Amino acid sequence: MKQTAAIIFRSVIFLLVGIAIGLLINSSRSADDLSLDATGNKLDKVMNLVKKKYVDSINVDSVEGVTINNLLQKLDPHSVYLHKQQAQSLSEKLQGGFDGIGVESQLLRDTLFITQVLPNSPASRAGLPNGARVVQVNGEPFAGTHLTDDKVNEAFSGKNDTDLELGVLQWPGKEIKKYHLKRGHVNLSSLDVAYIAGPETGYIKISKFGATTDEDFRFALRKLKGAGMKKLVLDLRGNGGGYLNTATALADEFLPKGKLIVYTKGKHEPRTDYFATDSGVFEQGKLAVLIDEHSASASEILAGALQDLDRAVIVGRRSFGKGLVQEQFEFEDGSALNLTVARYYTPSGRSIQKSYKGGTDSYRNELSERLQKGELYTAQNNLDDSVFNTSIPYHTSSGKKVYGGGGIMPDVFVPEDAAINSTLIQELGRNYLFTAYVIDRLQPVLKQYNSATDFSKTYAVTDDELTRFIVYASGTLKEMDSHEIAVCKNYIRLLLKAHAARFKWGNEVYYRILNQSDTAVMKAIEAMG
Repeated sequence: MKQTAAIIFRSVIFLLVGIAIGLLINSSRSADDLSLDATGNKLDKVMNLVKKKYVDSINVDSVEGVTINNLLQKLDPHSVYLHKQQAQSLSEKLQGGFDGIGVESQLLRDTLFITQVLPNSPASRAGLPNGARVVQVNGEPFAGTHLTDDKVNEAFSGKNDTDLELGVLQWPGKEIKKYHLKRGHVNLSSLDVAYIAGPETGYIKISKFGATTDEDFRFALRKLKGAGMKKLVLDLRGNGGGYLNTATALADEFLPKGKLIVYTKGKHEPRTDYFATDSGVFEQGKLAVLIDEHSASASEILAGALQDLDRAVIVGRRSFGKGLVQEQFEFEDGSALNLTVARYYTPSGRSIQKSYKGGTDSYRNELSERLQKGELYTAQNNLDDSVFNTSIPYHTSSGKKVYGGGGIMPDVFVPEDAAINSTLIQELGRNYLFTAYVIDRLQPVLKQYNSATDFSKTYAVTDDELTRFIVYASGTLKEMDSHEIAVCKNYIRLLLKAHAARFKWGNEVYYRILNQSDTAVMKAIEAMG
């Protein structure tokens, strides 16, 4: 059930069930197709001996998972074994929905607070408000019962069409109000937000390439075009990928019929070409695509195609560099194997997969190395990287040089804001302290504003409010560096305001506030003219 959001905070560590499996072919085959020879396979024989002869009891599933992963990681960093829970979690993220009541929540002082009620969800239909403090579940005490995430999930999960009664307190009242909900399927859009950002200019942010992304995207495009959009900023920053077919479907929205979007091939996979059709919704308008070092796989397919075909201006920083395609093989127990079966190539023929010859650890530390070398702060440091100095240049349709072997280089470089990826900002986000402060201290402020527009235009985080927040946060973060606070103070103000707006009015206002001070968004709009 718990869907706690920390939208602005991007981890620099890419875990196995994140970017490492970001690009999946939208299909699965049975693991039986692997056809392992049980009589001659040494790995099978070793596992059978361990099960039958080992001196102590062992968790066979855990041992098998570690053994398989150790094998796969010798091949490449993106081939991975997924336990049942990991495979299920990944599937839910990419399929565009989950079963439950449809809320985001946060545990605070042994009490569950509802921080967002998702549109068209069972919670929304029941009228459950943002900020509700859940004190009872099905008539039994809930707050103050040593709550954990597991206890919350256990209390809220259940089969579809089953009933759930919540007793809640809403600020500032003290009377418990009962809400009767019926669990059901909750649809989740992979679009974080879509809105008109300026004269004739739309803004769409996509967090992943899931099963419903193209449908959601087409709907948003038509709505924005109806509102007068002629230019679009497409934000793929922090997007770690998803389905290959979804990436090609999105590219098709911008390209005329017959244009090559991407092709894939591997030792056991013949070359497969993906072409644009005549069904694009936005083939003529100006387009800018935002990427950064966390944009990977499917994001790079889309950005690479649009760059190679001179269809869009790419703005931001060099992307992650994942050009391997995984296919998922399912086991009977619900676990799965995501195996690299091909590489993908942009229309100009370049592979953007960065090297993994140094091993998995070196591969995962590569982003930190970019930071240390100063690549995130100057465009020249990116171009001086040996990957680009030694790689063969490719050319876009108009003859512009582009390079492979290490991600997509943007056309317009935007340096990283040191405050955004600072340790302090990451820790504040990781501990959900912005939302906690909104719940505890800013609800009286929000009550004074009847509209998001009024709040956005007139509310400002004062010096006194900033000091109160720092004192509040220090109760959780015991060691806060004064210099880092000084460097980050303006960004902290911005995040406080944005989180307060999201708490009352949702994602669109959140991003509107953030984007008003976002250099990359401003550069993208400027680049389109």
